Amino acid sequence: MSENKMNGQIQIADEVVGVIAVTAALEVDGVVGGSHGKGITEFFGKKGHTKCVKVVKDENDAVLDMEIIVKFGTKVQKVAAEVQEKVKSTVETMTGLNVAVVNVSVSGVVKEAKAEEEE
Repeated sequence: MSENKMNGQIQIADEVVGVIAVTAALEVDGVVGGSHGKGITEFFGKKGHTKCVKVVKDENDAVLDMEIIVKFGTKVQKVAAEVQEKVKSTVETMTGLNVAVVNVSVSGVVKEAKAEEEE
């Protein structure tokens, strides 16, 4: 995002939008982490934090592609839809960007005991 104001220009890096999106997704009940073949522990690391999100933006709109891992036993469709809503709302509120689309791919399912071990 790049915006001209009277006092100068404001730019929000794609990585920042990615961190906001990941943080919002993790607030949804049933989401354990992100993907890319990494363990949940590495997912929370600084370098791995936005590997599960791709941000494409133009002047005012953003498209986010996300990969998530969900807990076994949750309704995958419901969790994915909640992630879409939560991420869209949070990114729009915090950045002022219009989020046109949030594409969510569920790339894994883990049992709750395994998820707690890795956290």
